Amino acid sequence: MGRATFILACVALLAACSGSDTPPETAGRPDVYLAPDSTFVSERVPRDSTLESMLRDQGLGPDVVQQVITATRTVFDPRRLRSQQPFSLEQSLDGALRLFEYEIDADSFLQVRPAVEESAALLAEIVPIPKTLERASVAGAIDDQTPSLFQSITGTGERAELAIAMAQIFSGEIDFNSELRRGDRYVVAFERFVRDGRPSTYGAVTAAEFQNDGRVVRAIGFTPDGGKPGYFDENGRSLRRFFLRSPLKFEPRITSVFSTRRMHPVLNTARAHRGVDYGAPRGAEVISVASGRVLSATYDNTNGRMVRVRHASGYVSAYLHLSAFGPGIRAGVQVAQGQTVGRVGSTGLATGPHLHYGLQKNGVYVNPLLEHRNMPPGDPVPEADMAAFSLIRDEALALFAARTDDVPVATVAGQ
Repeated sequence: MGRATFILACVALLAACSGSDTPPETAGRPDVYLAPDSTFVSERVPRDSTLESMLRDQGLGPDVVQQVITATRTVFDPRRLRSQQPFSLEQSLDGALRLFEYEIDADSFLQVRPAVEESAALLAEIVPIPKTLERASVAGAIDDQTPSLFQSITGTGERAELAIAMAQIFSGEIDFNSELRRGDRYVVAFERFVRDGRPSTYGAVTAAEFQNDGRVVRAIGFTPDGGKPGYFDENGRSLRRFFLRSPLKFEPRITSVFSTRRMHPVLNTARAHRGVDYGAPRGAEVISVASGRVLSATYDNTNGRMVRVRHASGYVSAYLHLSAFGPGIRAGVQVAQGQTVGRVGSTGLATGPHLHYGLQKNGVYVNPLLEHRNMPPGDPVPEADMAAFSLIRDEALALFAARTDDVPVATVAGQ
């Protein structure tokens, strides 16, 4: 065979091989399994953990842990790590960090990774979470199976945060500790943020209606021109009251009412009970019923940990038997309505976890339940904004009418 003929034969053979879908040398061979070269976990921050202890528990070596903490400090204070927040961690089989992510809040997460491929140096940055705003609504009822707002809301598939937001909106009108009745029903419209690859979160409640024991209470979210956002009834009257109806966000029961003569459960003697006792789990948030200044944050053998707050118009509120004081709560500090002043406990003379809430007016103890009902509302929608408010109100009323029909009659009746 001549040289030219040989070259042409080789070219033809190569062309034939390149036109085949499966290279001859691999045809008929089984796939090769490649073992993963890294491990990946996605969990939530354990309670009472620090960034260091959490990373060590995940198997990172001391040197790598210190590198992560050093990098993190350039953009985020590790002491702000919060329990139950999601995090994910990827590391190579030899212990090198490939990726660490911690969800700071609904809007952003901390990301720590090698500065460049296969680099020992780590880079930390705060990354925004992409999200899409949706508008949603849900309807539900209070019945034998769901006797609290918390149980009813979660029974619809929504989370506890929505129940808390709704209870806060109606806190000046309904005491969710004592005034719920079987057959009550509600509609709530709200914003939901759908986040890429992460659980959705709630935005603002835009409108809500609660039918409680034969009365209807409505809340329409509206921001007057040049004013602050607020909630108003269908006539434009503010739902904000000087006092909240309850110092707890909401719990199922009152265990002891205001009385001039009650048998003390510990001392076993008859004495005045100048306040209201709320049954609540240990650690539940206790909030200030109105804006004011902390008079004292003290401890004694009778009242346990106690916070007293002075308000306008001669009122002083007191919160007893706390397990802990709220962040920064001390004498002289200004607090806002709804701010956490402590946590439910059983310190002092108490048989179990509960909150004793007392209220004085001009130095005299008064019944908080009666006093709260007499509180005047805040400022109404200004006349100049009523036309804009009416448009939003009418949309909300149409939604209430449509969604209320979604609650079965049998459920409302508790049957």
